Amino acid sequence: MSGTSEGTGSAADSIRSALTERHPAVSAVPGMAAAPDRFAPEPLDYRAAFDAAHLAMAVVGRDGDVIAANQALAGLLGGEPRALIGQSAADLVDLAAEARTWQAYQEVLRGRQARLRCTRRLKHPDGHSLWTEVTLGPVPGTRDVLLSVADISDRRDLQARLRHLQMHDPVTRLPNRALFFERLSAALEASAYGKGGTGRIGLCYLDLDGFKAVNDTMGHRVGDRLLTAVAARLTQCADQSGYGRTGGHLVARLGGDEFALLVEDSTGTDQLTDLARSVLAAVQEPFDLAGQRLSVSASIGVVERDAEGTTATGLMQAADTTLYWAKADGKARWTLFDPERNAHRMTRQALSSTLRPAVERGEFELEYQPLVDLESGAVRGVEALVRWNHPQFGTLTPNRFIGIAEEDGSIVQLGGWVLRTACRQARRWQIEQPSDAPVFVSVNVAVRQVWDSDLVGDVAEILAETGLAPQLLQLELTESAVMGSAGRPLQALQALSDMGVRIAIDDFGTGYSNLAYLSRLPVSVLKLDGSFVHGFRYEDGAHPNPADETIVEALVQLAHRLGLTVTAECVETAGQAARLRRVGCDTGQGWLYSRAVAPDVIARMIGRQAAAPRPAV
Repeated sequence: MSGTSEGTGSAADSIRSALTERHPAVSAVPGMAAAPDRFAPEPLDYRAAFDAAHLAMAVVGRDGDVIAANQALAGLLGGEPRALIGQSAADLVDLAAEARTWQAYQEVLRGRQARLRCTRRLKHPDGHSLWTEVTLGPVPGTRDVLLSVADISDRRDLQARLRHLQMHDPVTRLPNRALFFERLSAALEASAYGKGGTGRIGLCYLDLDGFKAVNDTMGHRVGDRLLTAVAARLTQCADQSGYGRTGGHLVARLGGDEFALLVEDSTGTDQLTDLARSVLAAVQEPFDLAGQRLSVSASIGVVERDAEGTTATGLMQAADTTLYWAKADGKARWTLFDPERNAHRMTRQALSSTLRPAVERGEFELEYQPLVDLESGAVRGVEALVRWNHPQFGTLTPNRFIGIAEEDGSIVQLGGWVLRTACRQARRWQIEQPSDAPVFVSVNVAVRQVWDSDLVGDVAEILAETGLAPQLLQLELTESAVMGSAGRPLQALQALSDMGVRIAIDDFGTGYSNLAYLSRLPVSVLKLDGSFVHGFRYEDGAHPNPADETIVEALVQLAHRLGLTVTAECVETAGQAARLRRVGCDTGQGWLYSRAVAPDVIARMIGRQAAAPRPAV
């Protein structure tokens, strides 16, 4: 071609050489005549195809400068093809912006890497930006590289729209769970690099109280409108607060009626609690939805901590736990995460998961606290108190695990073991000390044992197995459990009483206190709650509370008229014992006489006076 510059001729040679492998008839040496083939293209054909191609292309020399460029590339970048010749290809398509891409580009130029493909955002001379896919690869038979640039802006826009739909809630238009966790993970990862900021992160996790009732009574359409209105208020609260790494924030709907407000680079718990207060107040303002006025509230779990060492899963677990606390504490409130309370919860969970196997492994033991006759000072009976020798937490008292056992039902298995062990021990004392009056053993029973097991049958079987007389067994139930008994529980208590087993009401005076109901219950013993006995102190010049003595005296007289005996709990001083004795109380139990002790210690106490206080064991 006449008038073709050296660069243009070189480009034609490169393109022709690239096609030579596909068309062997074409000579690979410029100027050499090809073998006779009427279909073999001439160099002019390669140049025409290069110029007319819709794909933006350029031939780049080994030094990285453009040797030739077609019209499509010139149109994409602005200007004419000739203006691009001699320019750095890396500068034209921004290949030096990233170290990794730049290194790969250098390897392609040196022939050490076959191909490079990357995405670049370029700026057109008229000011608008476009997304491109840049590809570089060697031209076979030459040392040059072919650069192609494809405009993928439309594809990127479509992908962005699809991602927005995928990452946002269709009802509220807020970011959804997927986007929330993506942002949370990015925030925690960024904090690890120490790029400024406070290095802390906060989260307000909330759900609406009673939202299900709105859906059920007014329909899901109204429910969706309410969610949309709540989302708008949450966004407004976050905007007014102006939280976040760049003054932004993230308000997301995690599902159902659950929302989250993520605060990056938080400044401390005060910032998060202020946000929680504003959110709570905003949500509690009435909503006007298509002529319907609704009032709702929210419960909020607040977590704020150092981002380093925090995981997304750990943060959400803490937030979920704290939200549960807010619900349990009465709803319509915010609650701040408490590590100590959480440790207690984790301990409860650990105990709950190992309680049943612990019974089978023999990790429990019984200690016994004496019940002393207030007149003679002799031990009349003992209360069996279970201890858990936990391999991790040490010796645990009943208040640490009995509630858990009642919740998960393992109280039936544990209670059966306690009952059998206590009866066996009481019979052993009787056999080993035949000259002494036998003592009764008192065992605590949960109402769930009555409902979930054949308590009457179990007691009969254990008494027969151990040989213990029924009158030497006392079963204790709490006042609320006994007073509320009806149906099967009441029938069971009556059957046990008919068998000769003593039934005692524990902690009497703190529950229903329905005195008239006592005459209809098969009860033989009242155990006065320790709160009454605490008012009987004389030490340190304190004046006794006359009301306590009047109440206790009245209860004792009433019990005696009904044929019941009375045991006072928590007797700690000789003065208390004297006053209880004066008002007619029958037996006492407390540290004045002994703490709960091992069976061999009880054996030494049986048959002797115990009026003098015993040292704590």
